[in-house]
Amino acid sequence: MIDSDPGALLADASQAAAYYVDIRDRAALVEAATGLGFRVAAIDLRDVDDTVGLLDGFAAAFDFPDGFDGDWDALADSLGDLSWLPAPGHVLLLDHCAALREAAPEDFDTLLDILDEAAAAHAGGGVPFWSLLPVASPGA
Repeated sequence: MIDSDPGALLADASQAAAYYVDIRDRAALVEAATGLGFRVAAIDLRDVDDTVGLLDGFAAAFDFPDGFDGDWDALADSLGDLSWLPAPGHVLLLDHCAALREAAPEDFDTLLDILDEAAAAHAGGGVPFWSLLPVASPGA
């Protein structure tokens, strides 16, 4: 569970990256992000088990412009830009990520790298880009 003010945490672009979070904190994080005026996008990965399905989910969640090629490089370029979605910050929720992580671990690792790169790119401009992967905590 979050021990500090989620709004203060989310506002800090230098801390933004891809993080696993306790699923019980999901609603508080969305509320804090919304309160900051951030754009919140959620992708349900429950039935996604390959790269095509994953990239389709991103294209829909971020309303990628025409010309999105549907490959890893295009995803990295698009998430690093987001100029068509101006916002003071972004929070991406990757719900039900366990199935994808198990079905395609190499793709999942590539995705996490791209999300961290996007966070670093946006942090350079002072814009937080958080990728949150809500998971159940042991014993929760």
